This record gives sequence, structure tokens and C-alpha cells, in this order.
Amino acid sequence: MKNIKIYFKILVAAFAIMVQACQEDDQQFGDITAPSNLVITANVIGADEQNPNGDGSGKVEFTATADNASNFKFTYGDNASTLASDGSVTHTFTNPGTNEYVVTVIASGTAGAATSKTMAITVYSEFNDPETKSLLTGDASKTWYVAAALPGHLGVGPVEGFDPSYYAAAPFEKESVGCFYNDAITFSLNGDGNIIYNLDNQGATFFNVDFLSVAGGGGGEDQCLAYDTSGDKFVNLASAQNGVPENFTTGTQMIIGDGGFMSYYIGTSNYEILELTDDYMYVRAIPGSNPALAWYLKFTTDPDGGGNSVSPDILETQYSTLAWSDEFDAASLDTSLWNYEIGNNGGWGNGEKQYYTDSNTSIVDGVLHITAKKEPTNGFDYSSARITTQDNYEFTYGRVEVRAKLAGGGGTWPAIWMLGANFDEVGWPTTGEIDIMEYVGNNPGHTSSALHLPGNSGGNAIFNDTEVENETTEFHNYTVEWREDEIILAVDDVVHLRYSNTADTPFNKPFFLILNVAMGGTLGGDIDPNFTESTMEIDYVKVYQ
Repeated sequence: MKNIKIYFKILVAAFAIMVQACQEDDQQFGDITAPSNLVITANVIGADEQNPNGDGSGKVEFTATADNASNFKFTYGDNASTLASDGSVTHTFTNPGTNEYVVTVIASGTAGAATSKTMAITVYSEFNDPETKSLLTGDASKTWYVAAALPGHLGVGPVEGFDPSYYAAAPFEKESVGCFYNDAITFSLNGDGNIIYNLDNQGATFFNVDFLSVAGGGGGEDQCLAYDTSGDKFVNLASAQNGVPENFTTGTQMIIGDGGFMSYYIGTSNYEILELTDDYMYVRAIPGSNPALAWYLKFTTDPDGGGNSVSPDILETQYSTLAWSDEFDAASLDTSLWNYEIGNNGGWGNGEKQYYTDSNTSIVDGVLHITAKKEPTNGFDYSSARITTQDNYEFTYGRVEVRAKLAGGGGTWPAIWMLGANFDEVGWPTTGEIDIMEYVGNNPGHTSSALHLPGNSGGNAIFNDTEVENETTEFHNYTVEWREDEIILAVDDVVHLRYSNTADTPFNKPFFLILNVAMGGTLGGDIDPNFTESTMEIDYVKVYQ
């Protein structure tokens, strides 16, 4: 639809623009110069002859220009306002239906001299979300805290990825910074039913490195800086239009007025609400400094950071029919199901130190043992095993569940993973890789999952880790739920990584399974000089479709 631009003193497309000028300082006194020739234009998104007040999104693009102006403040007549040094902003009006707003723009010049103008604009908005308003405020007042006890309570990823694949904070990882976990954010309703926002930061805010100068700081890393966040601010709710798939978002964003922000300062006041319950909130925001990134924040109503009150993300499977399995009931490995990969193959692309053989596996009481040993083997100091279902069993979509007790010790790197069946033809990472579980003996208490594909491979893979207790002494279930539209990784059915699968990824064709224990290499790291041997035990491997 063709957009309609609304100009000062011009009546356009069934809504009137009323402009009043007020020159607050119309003369010069020394170096004090008030801006002049202030002009405001407005573009209602989706407006045409049939929809003169817009397409229902409520979005309007404003541009203000003036001579001798260094900054512009837009006040929209809906309790929201924005500062813009370049005079260009997009605002979303969220009151349902067709409403007229009086918009004021104040152009600031030297020594605080200012010039203002107003315009009346009529905008249509279809948006209404009483459920989000109720959950945020508890229908009266509700206080939220950073969910410090949860993995990924602060994270960052590519804007097109919809998950914090670049970085996800471990529980209480930022405790040493001294201010991040002190914030108390209160959402409340005033007498008119408007959402009011108040951030009590106890005098200091955790700043992203790109914005240290906002609080007069400097340096090369994030830090806490003294910053005044006092005062109530209005919050508007609007439709979220950041391209996040429907199954990853509530579809609602909050817009905090007067430069308000949620605990971690990244130069934005707009937060898309991905998930919201009575006691848990997960939001996503695009920073003002880098539109290619998306930051993620988790909040809880528990002042202790949510360790006990926030329900975990439990995997709900779509697959219940057992399609293939090996419960290792035979006396030895069934080679009609599994292949041995023999050799070192140049470190398998990772600088690994082991030589794979067909003699480092055994079955004991219905449990497969894959054992890495320190022993001279074909010119290498360590032996181990790597087995695959390539050419024997390959499949597309389903739930893979592997019950395993992991090999431990410095330098061990056990893995449960999958490769595309066309690996021999197209190579890696074009074929795609799904790492259901990787464990590093040098980092006990954690396992990780990753997805490798063109553009996101190696150190840039889609990645997340999670805490696992007694991983080398007790069995845990390591699972991937592989769907046409989503890939979900979980430990004991608690989800720690979700990925939105699309038609243009490699994850829509047959894959095969791999089990192995590597030694050293890029992920395994330094090998303990006292290492002798360690075993990964597999109780079963099951595929449901």
C-alpha cells in the first residue's frame, strides 16, 4: 500500500494535521541560538484511500528538521516520548481503534534554547493484549528481578537466529559485577489503566560496552556505572514485528517511555516478549548500536533469581512411535546397525589425539562401553572408538533419546551427535551437524549442544550449554527433538536450546547417528598427564517418529 505523508499546514487523506508554533526563544543573546524553521513530516504506515488512518499496525514514521538544532524530543500524546538527535523516529500508537493524538516536537539548540511545534494525527490500531497487561502487572502491581539462577538470563545471538547462540550467561555468572542482580523492576496500573514502569537500580546500572559514554564511563568491557533511573515511566504494548517465528514469541512488544530500559543498558526501550507467565518473563531486544544482534534477558518474580520458583522449559514431544533402537542386549556391538570408524584422519579436523579402533568397545550387562585409553596405538598415544549408523540407519525428523553416563577426566571429549547422510558428497558444514551432547572433562558439571551449518559452524555454531549433576557417575537422558520447523535440545527433558528450522537449512534430509569419545583437540583441551582410561556408558539409543 502506498504510504501517505502528512506535512505541516497541509490536510491529507481524511485526517487533519494541526500545527501550532511556539518560538520559546526567538532572539539571539551571545551564543544562545534557538532553532528555527522547524518542519515536521509524518508517514502513517499503510495509509491509502481505503485506509486513511493506516493499516492497523499503529506505526507512524516522523521526521523533524530545523536550523541550529542539536536534538529533537518527540512527545506523542499517548504518554510516550523519544529523543532523536537526527530527528527521525518510528512510533507505534497502541490504543485500540481510531484515535487522534497531538504530537509535540521540541528542537533544542545551544545553551538549552528550544523551539516547539505540535501536530494532530489520526491513527488506527488493531492491537489489544489484556492478557500481557495482566501478567506484567498482576492487575495491580508486580515486581520482577533478573533471573540470575537460570542459564541464559543474559544472552546474545544473531538477529535472524532467534536464540542466544553467541553467548548465554551461566547461573549467577555476573554476580561479581556488583549491580546487575540488584535491580527491581515494578510494573503497575494507574487509575486510567495505563501500565507504569519503575526501575530501582540502587544507584548503578550494568552497561553494555558500546554505551559506557551514556553514563560518563569508558573502557573495553561491560561495567556497572552510577546512573539515575528514578521516576515512573509509561509502557505501551504493541504488536511485535521483528520476524520472530510465532512459536518463539507472544507476538507482543513493550515500549518503555522516556528512555526506560530493562536492567542491562543496550540503548533501546523496545522489548519483544518471547514468553510470559505469572512468575517468568523472557524478552528479546535489538541494541541501538548493532541491529545485526539480538540480546535476551530473563526475569522472575523471585527476588533470589528464580532458582526455585520458575518452571523449567520441559520438552513436550511430538513423536511417540518407536522407529529404531539399540538397547545393547547382544554380547557385542551389532555391526548390522553400527560401523566402526578406524584411524585418526588428521585429528578429525579438530586436532584430536586418539586413534580409533574396533577394539575399544564392549557390552557389559546390557550397557555399551566406549573406552578411551592411554596406550601407544598406530603412532598415537591414545586409543578410543567412534561408531556410526551411516548407510545402516538414516532418517529425517524425530526424537533421538540416548541414555548415557559420560567419560570424565582432563582431556576427554565424549559426544553423541548426527551428520547429514550426504556428508561424503557435499562435505562439512554443508551437510549439517546436530550435536545432541558434547562433554569436556576439563569443564565438569556442564554439557553442551550445538548445530553446525553454513554460516554458523565451528566457533560460530548455534550453541548453548547447561548444568548437569553427576554426569560421569549417573545416567542422564540426552535428547534432540528434530522437527520440520524447530530443533530442540534437552537433558532429562529440560530444554536448553531451541532453533527455528526453515526450508533453507541442511536439517531437512536424512541424518545418521554417531557415538564417540575423543581425546584433546580444540574442544577437549589439555589432557591430564595422569590420565589412564575413561569410559562412556550407553544404556540405549532410541529414535521415535
